[in-house]
Amino acid sequence: MKLAVVALGGNAIAPPTGPLTWASQLDVARRLTPPLLALRERDYRLIVTHGNGPQVGALLSQSEIAAGEVAPSPLDVLVAQTQAQIGYAIQIALLEALEDPGSAPVALVTLVAVDPTDPEFHTPSKPIGPLVSESRARELERLGATMAEDPRGGFRRLVPSPWPLEVVGVSHIREILEGGAPVVIAGGGGGVPVVRERGRVRGVEAVVDKDLTSSLLARELGAELLLLLTDVPHVSLDFGTERERALGQLTAREAERHLLAGQFPPGSMGPKIRGAVDFLDGGGSLAIIVDRDGAIPALEGGAGTRIVPGTPSD
Repeated sequence: MKLAVVALGGNAIAPPTGPLTWASQLDVARRLTPPLLALRERDYRLIVTHGNGPQVGALLSQSEIAAGEVAPSPLDVLVAQTQAQIGYAIQIALLEALEDPGSAPVALVTLVAVDPTDPEFHTPSKPIGPLVSESRARELERLGATMAEDPRGGFRRLVPSPWPLEVVGVSHIREILEGGAPVVIAGGGGGVPVVRERGRVRGVEAVVDKDLTSSLLARELGAELLLLLTDVPHVSLDFGTERERALGQLTAREAERHLLAGQFPPGSMGPKIRGAVDFLDGGGSLAIIVDRDGAIPALEGGAGTRIVPGTPSD
């Protein structure tokens, strides 16, 4: 069977409106099962990864609010918690949808090694959590948080997002797939960031970008397809301006050229394009960026943005 890595964006797996509750999280997971089942019907084995920006931000806020009663958890522990929580929701949704109840999806708490000297630890760029007012942002800054204005209005917290170097235990993920699991949920939230020091492993306070981890997983496991589900229907040039135009298909080199030209911001579309290019350069056949509603049509070339190997002259 072929292998596809499906990356579910943090915003794509969060409810579009209303509070982020367990019930709303499970409802979104159920609505994300059709594209996963469609890939299964096309004879793909599946690795499912997911973002966690809204979820880990909510946990961080809860931890801060309750700090007077309960000791706050470090960010890497919160990433591990969201891996378990979101993986659990996806497991339930798939168990309800799969025709063979004896063939269960597997969810793994996955560690990802990063470089402790990564410049992101000094200049954080990854937005997490809900939008907050300017007054709340200033309050959080006084407590040590790094805040930035969001294009949608309001402010969001920025945390370090170091580059993923290694998916720890990737050989075991391969063994689980080869053992017959229909879906393996791994690398959630980009993986729990850890560093290796003198034979020991320790967590670091950061959130690794899940698109970069998904690309790394796809390359290490030899996947043919990388499907990046987000909250926009396609990649656009000059996004948010009067000159905005959608891209239906482009080559890896074209995508990289637009990335280097600053078309894709580092906190949103940039990592998806970088991950797609690295995946194709590493031997992948096709990367697709699309929203969850367009995922099934995108598999047939009727929606989203398809990124393929090659150069503009090919």
